[in-house]
Amino acid sequence: MREFEQRKVERDKIEKILEAGRWAPSAKNRQPWKFIVIENKNTIRKIAECTIYKFVADVPLLIAVFLDKSEMVDRTKDVQAIGACIQNMLLAAHSLGLGSCWIGEILRRKEDVNRILDVPDDLELMAVIAIGYPVKKKRTSKRKSLSEIAYREKFGIPWR
Repeated sequence: MREFEQRKVERDKIEKILEAGRWAPSAKNRQPWKFIVIENKNTIRKIAECTIYKFVADVPLLIAVFLDKSEMVDRTKDVQAIGACIQNMLLAAHSLGLGSCWIGEILRRKEDVNRILDVPDDLELMAVIAIGYPVKKKRTSKRKSLSEIAYREKFGIPWR
């Protein structure tokens, strides 16, 4: 989803998206995430300069998702928890009639993003989520078939 209407996302919808992220599972329930909600157009444009995706400059809402290293239990588990958190947020956005895009490519410039958002050193950028009302048009997406990715009992035994 990379085309958004220039329509503000309502505060109650933003809060529902944050709540969905907050309720993701995490190791020892440490909840190692922090969120920064970004609605200011100047800040959005600065963040957009940190990614190759030009559409980011025109989105109405960004949510930066960080790993709070002071809450870490195990890096792998905590990064997995952040992934679950982000997925919850994407699903919540969809359920509210919004479109979203998980932007991971921006991590190559995470120090710049941290500087723009005045983030302390113990927070590590994991992704930025672009959110807004989708431009109405037909969309398609392809996925591999289950026969290409799922197996029965052992690798190599086809699911079907």
